[in-house]
Amino acid sequence: MMQSIEVKDILKPRCSTIEEQISYNREERDLWNSKVRSLLDERNELNRQVKELITEVQNQKALRDDENQNVRELKEKRAEYSDSLKIIRTEFRERIALQEEESKNEKVIRTRSPKQIIAERDKFERLYEQGRFLGKKEKEYLSKMKKLSAELKTAKENNKGDEIRDLKSKLRDAEKKQESAHKNVKKAVEKAQESHDLMAELSDEVERLRDKANAAQGGVTRAKREADSLHSRYIVALRCIHSMQDLLKILDARDAGRSVDEEQVEVTDLMTRLMSGDTLSTDEIMALQRN
Repeated sequence: MMQSIEVKDILKPRCSTIEEQISYNREERDLWNSKVRSLLDERNELNRQVKELITEVQNQKALRDDENQNVRELKEKRAEYSDSLKIIRTEFRERIALQEEESKNEKVIRTRSPKQIIAERDKFERLYEQGRFLGKKEKEYLSKMKKLSAELKTAKENNKGDEIRDLKSKLRDAEKKQESAHKNVKKAVEKAQESHDLMAELSDEVERLRDKANAAQGGVTRAKREADSLHSRYIVALRCIHSMQDLLKILDARDAGRSVDEEQVEVTDLMTRLMSGDTLSTDEIMALQRN
């Protein structure tokens, strides 16, 4: 059996080695725990950003959908203006063509305007009411009124340019309304596209941040595994050093002739035998485990 001094010579260097291992395991464990906390902070911040971006994606989607609805309504309005413009344009072209045809087939007699003729007719009617055309003059009045009536009819027939001018004015108004409606559609489409593009861009950013958050979570898992492993080794080494220190105290006490608990002596003897290479029985191993 190994002597007490031999056991001490073996235990003391090993105690120093284990103490170094304890210090190393503790420092490395703390370092990995620090990494765990850092990675958790990073993951939580990334998840916060993802949450905010998802809210913004939903906002942009709502804006896009609203603009798309606006586009549909504006397109319907534009279609109405386009149909109206088409009708007026067709009417205008037909009226121009008719005027050109009439100009070829008829010699247009230049007369006074209907307004001028009506003014003169009204003047004669007032004079007649005032008694200016009595007796033989009444026949002169009737003849004049007949001529004015014929002239007015001719003037109205030849005054088709006013109708064309009215149609031209309506055509310009219809074109302006149609053009304005088209511009409104274009603006609404651009707004909808902007919201859609921004939504797509934000969605890509969400995926990128999610990947980073998942990577951070993977780092947390790995770092925690390393920290737990180092902590386990630290605890085992700590228990070993405590057991070896207790054994050295028992050996010192026995060498000094101080009383030692019988159970502690038994454990010391068993440890000494084990370190000298002896084989222990099952009961002896159980006794070591109990202590």
